[in-house]
Amino acid sequence: MFTNIIEFLNTFVFIYPALMAVYWSIAGLYYFLMRENKFGYPKFYQRNKNDVPLVSIMIPCYNEGANLNESIPHLLNLTYPNYELIFINDGSKDDTGEIIDQWAAKHPEIIALHQKNSGKASALNHGLTIAKGKYVACIDGDAILDYKAIDYMVHILESDLSYGAITGNPRVRNRSTILGRLQVSEFSAIIGLIKRAQGLMGTIFTVSGVCCLFRKDLMIRIGGWSTNMITEDIDISWKIQTAGYNIAYEPRALCWVLMPERLKGLFRQRLRWAQGGAETIIKYFPQVWRLKNRRLWPMYIEYFITAIWAVVLAVFAITDIVTNLLNITLVNNSLFHNGISIMFFSFFLQCVVSLYIDSRYEKGLLLYALSTIWYPYIYWFLNTITLLIGIPKAIFRNKSKLAVWISPDRGV
Repeated sequence: MFTNIIEFLNTFVFIYPALMAVYWSIAGLYYFLMRENKFGYPKFYQRNKNDVPLVSIMIPCYNEGANLNESIPHLLNLTYPNYELIFINDGSKDDTGEIIDQWAAKHPEIIALHQKNSGKASALNHGLTIAKGKYVACIDGDAILDYKAIDYMVHILESDLSYGAITGNPRVRNRSTILGRLQVSEFSAIIGLIKRAQGLMGTIFTVSGVCCLFRKDLMIRIGGWSTNMITEDIDISWKIQTAGYNIAYEPRALCWVLMPERLKGLFRQRLRWAQGGAETIIKYFPQVWRLKNRRLWPMYIEYFITAIWAVVLAVFAITDIVTNLLNITLVNNSLFHNGISIMFFSFFLQCVVSLYIDSRYEKGLLLYALSTIWYPYIYWFLNTITLLIGIPKAIFRNKSKLAVWISPDRGV
C-alpha cells in the first residue's frame, strides 16, 4: 500500500508538468488557428482623430530616469490617432520627475503627475482620476510599445462588450546574458501558450501589467487598483472577472520590456509574482465559488493542484537525499526514467508549437530553440521554490499597508 502511494505521487510529480505542457500546446495552437487568425485588422489610423475613442495611456514611474528618454519617443509615434499620455512620478529619487516635466512642456499630449512614493497601484489610481479616455492603458516606464498595439487592443474591446480588459504580448528586449535569452523562451513557450489556453474561455489568470487596456467606466465602478496587493495586475484581473467581465489576450499587441538578467533579480521578481498570486487566490476565495463565477473554477483549481505539486516535489527531493544517504530504494528507477522521457517529449512539443506561433510576431525565434527546450525545467523548478516561499509570505503579510516594491535589475 505504502509503495503504491509513493509510486502514484512519483508519477504525479513527472506527469503533471507534462500534461500541462501538452494541454497548453494543443489549446494554444487551437487558439492561434481558430481565433488569432480571425481577429481582423483595425484601421483606426485611417480615421479622423475625433471619430475614434480617446485612450488614456498611464505610465507609472519610479526611478525610471535611465529609460524614459528612450521609451517616450516611441509612445509619441503610436499609429492610434487619439490618445493622451499620463506619466505618474511615484516619488522617484532620481531625475524621473524632471525628465517627465521636460517632455510634458514640449508635447501637449503628455500630462505629468507627481506623488509621494505610494506604489504602482496608487499611481494608477491617481492617473485614473484625471484620465479623459473611454479606455485606460497601463504601460511600464521602461517599456517600448509596438506602434500598432493600442489599435489592436481597442479593436477587441470595441468589438465585444463582454470584455472588461485586454492584455498584450510582452517580449524580452534585453538579451545580453544567457538568463535574458532564456526568458525569451519563457515568454513564448510558457506565458504565451498559457494565455492562449486560458483565453479560450475568456478568462486570464493575470493581465500583463506592462501592457494592458481597460474600460475606464468599469475601473471606476470596481474602485480601481487595490493599493495593498503586492501584484496589482493579478488582483485587478480577478477583480474584473469576479465582477462578471471577461479578459481577452491580444498577441499582436507587442510590448518590448526589460527583464532581470541576474539570478538574484529574477528570483526576487518571481517570488513577488508567486506571493501576489497567493494573495489574490486567498482574497477572492469567497467570491470565486459563487455559481456565477464558475468559468473561473478551472484556473482556481489549477492553482491549487500546482501548489500541491510543488509540495510533493519538495518532499520527494528531501526524501531522495535521505534515502540515498541511507542506501534505501523507495521508487522503481524505471518510473523515474520514464517520467523524464515523458517530460522531455512534452516540453519538446511545447517548444515546437510556441516557436511556430510566435515566429509570426518575432522573427529569428528559432535561434532560441535550444534554450526553449530546456527552460520549462527551470520554470517548474523556480515555480516550486517561489510558491513554497511566497504562499506563507502572502498569508502573513500585513495587508493594511501600501504595497510598495522596487523593480529588480533590468539588464546588465
